[in-house]
Amino acid sequence: MIFYSAKELTTKQNYKFLTGSVIPRPIAWITTINQETKVVNAAPFSYFNVVAKEIPLVSLSINRNKGKMKDTAHNLLQQNEGVIHLVNDDVLAVMNQSAASLSADQSELKQTDLVTVDSKEVAVPAIQEAPIRFEVRLHQYIPIIDHEENIISDLFILEVLNYHFQDALFDQENEYIEPLAFDPLARLAGNTYSHIAQTLELERPK
Repeated sequence: MIFYSAKELTTKQNYKFLTGSVIPRPIAWITTINQETKVVNAAPFSYFNVVAKEIPLVSLSINRNKGKMKDTAHNLLQQNEGVIHLVNDDVLAVMNQSAASLSADQSELKQTDLVTVDSKEVAVPAIQEAPIRFEVRLHQYIPIIDHEENIISDLFILEVLNYHFQDALFDQENEYIEPLAFDPLARLAGNTYSHIAQTLELERPK
């Protein structure tokens, strides 16, 4: 096997090796609100996964840019809530557009034709076109530090308060999400995404 020592690599090399190996990664397209300006921010992140089921918890890690906290992280700490949207082809282009770096007083949603709708339990509006969305509230915040005690990433553990599913991808009788009907997009490395091409089943040993 080809060997590298992580401590001898640049940040870019570590990023390439991590994002090229840990695939496919689900995408959290999250809306948040700035409490002072009331600007609604929308941004996609792929450092996202499930944490627990007894309390429905998900994790979202947001890397800092030269030590500066991103708008989404700032809003989550300030407002303590948001809406996570899952992504398919229907919203890929506009989701990608929302990844542009804008100033905190500009809303990514203002540059799109997306329709926002009120949430049930949080003040943050949701994106109607997304196939699945979770209303979330901050459960735990963990600043991630480097070896020199600098904060390099903001890790959020978020409690899911409410689930919203489009009719076409949800089997109500069995309370089951149809993965091929959902056809989510996942993040690979660079500018590359992937679909679910097929599924297979394998029972766990008893």
